[in-house]
Amino acid sequence: MTVRVGFLGAGFIATFHSKMLRGAARAGLDVAWAGVHDPDVAKAEAFAAASGAPVCASVAEVLDRSDAVFVCTWTAAHPALVDQVVERGLAVFCEKPLAVDLAGATAMTRAVEAAGVTNQVGLVLRRSPAFLHTRALIADERSGRAMSVVFRDDQYLPVQGQYGSDWRADPDKAGSGALLEHSIHDVDVLEWLLGPVEVVNGHTAAFHGIPGIEDDVAATFRFANGALGVLTSVWHDLLERPSLRRVEVFCERLHVVVEDDWFGPVHWTRAGEATRTLEGAELHEATAGDDPDAGNPDAAFVRAVAEGRPAGPTFADALRAHVVTDAIYRSAATGGAPVEVHPGLPPLG
Repeated sequence: MTVRVGFLGAGFIATFHSKMLRGAARAGLDVAWAGVHDPDVAKAEAFAAASGAPVCASVAEVLDRSDAVFVCTWTAAHPALVDQVVERGLAVFCEKPLAVDLAGATAMTRAVEAAGVTNQVGLVLRRSPAFLHTRALIADERSGRAMSVVFRDDQYLPVQGQYGSDWRADPDKAGSGALLEHSIHDVDVLEWLLGPVEVVNGHTAAFHGIPGIEDDVAATFRFANGALGVLTSVWHDLLERPSLRRVEVFCERLHVVVEDDWFGPVHWTRAGEATRTLEGAELHEATAGDDPDAGNPDAAFVRAVAEGRPAGPTFADALRAHVVTDAIYRSAATGGAPVEVHPGLPPLG
């Protein structure tokens, strides 16, 4: 089955997804570019020239042509577009974050689950070879209990450089700043690695002076299994550092360091053993198994659509990250007071 894929939004992230699909198509994935729509016609035309997708005059025209749709617009536009996609019974891939707030993300998840369509969210770190290997190391019973994690995420302010996302300086479109718009990835992967968070403390700052857009975040976590964690996320002006993460995890008998969030290197030391390192192609091979779409979440989504089965991470997975992120913001609003994180998800019935 050829999966006809449409794109709503034609900026940096839509282009990234299209390139990932192009690579998978060269390897045999049966996918076709059905159409693209963006209010900025120049962006749509540039996307079309690179991908071969026809430029569509409206959202409805993209939906008419598609089996699955990538929603890659600014965050505030996600809910209405996702509603239109699932009302047609089409599969949907939505970029993170789902919405500008928890209420919006909850409503979106209800709509998607009620529609019963294949759905996936751009929380791509769950398919990262570096984090897949780290997760396996932590889960190994030889490691003992997880004790501590230190997570640093830095990126230059994404209104500039290769991102050019002017809308990220507009709280009406973005909702807020570095925590929601970027480090919701980190919040998601922290729970994916170490389990559910019970309590958070948060602080935010805005060095760039953009109203409603924080660019510096410090959060602490107490996990249900007793582990403690720290997240530092910053948007700076070092164009030499587009998006970089470093993560350090201590278990009772394991130390892991992730130096890059996709292909490593990942260094680890077990009690009584020498430090080992995996990176690049060797790391990818070690985590790929028999998955034809290892390291390519876009191809995995399209293959799930073709086979009529669930994809992931789902809207429900992303909603959980919104629950934790919302708690961090609520803590920051009170000067960093501890906030208990609601277990599980808000009611979806």
